[in-house]
Amino acid sequence: MKSLFNQLLLICSLGLIGMTTIQCNELVSNDDKSGFYNFTLNTIDGVPKKMSTYQGKVCLIVNVASRCGYTSQYANLEKVYQEYKNKGFMVLGFPANNFGGQEPGTDQEIKTFCSSSYNVTFNMYGKISVKGNDKHPLFTFLTSGAANSNLAGEIGWNFEKFLIDKNGKLIKRYKSNIDPMSAEMKTDIENALK
Repeated sequence: MKSLFNQLLLICSLGLIGMTTIQCNELVSNDDKSGFYNFTLNTIDGVPKKMSTYQGKVCLIVNVASRCGYTSQYANLEKVYQEYKNKGFMVLGFPANNFGGQEPGTDQEIKTFCSSSYNVTFNMYGKISVKGNDKHPLFTFLTSGAANSNLAGEIGWNFEKFLIDKNGKLIKRYKSNIDPMSAEMKTDIENALK
């Protein structure tokens, strides 16, 4: 009887180890360089859009806000987008109200503000959370180290930027005070577009 119990215990233990191994392998495969392409988010107009539509493009992901000291960066985000869009560069704006309540508007209000104040034509997405318990999974991916362990860490403020290469890999992260038209950022974009 003891022998049968020990055999059943061994079989159950091996089964649990096997399940754990499968789960770990699944996590690793989700964290590979194509992880960015696994996300689907709503555009500012409420239409679901797969990030996989950006395969082969260099993307700058930015958490934005309309009542922030950095809000004027919308102008240079649009400029850098216009300068490189025909070479395969995209800017993706993600409104968030996580810092000082500086993005209180609805998606429609944000869209109107961006187009009337800054003539924004780059891709804008629906308002999400980029920090805290309700952080969107895309920003969990970008900040947790899953996308690039060297660039892990919570977002500090509005207009933090993440540069994604043509293969969906996070290659650079910029603090809020880095201007989108800065020599540093333009050099990084040009190198990523090669």
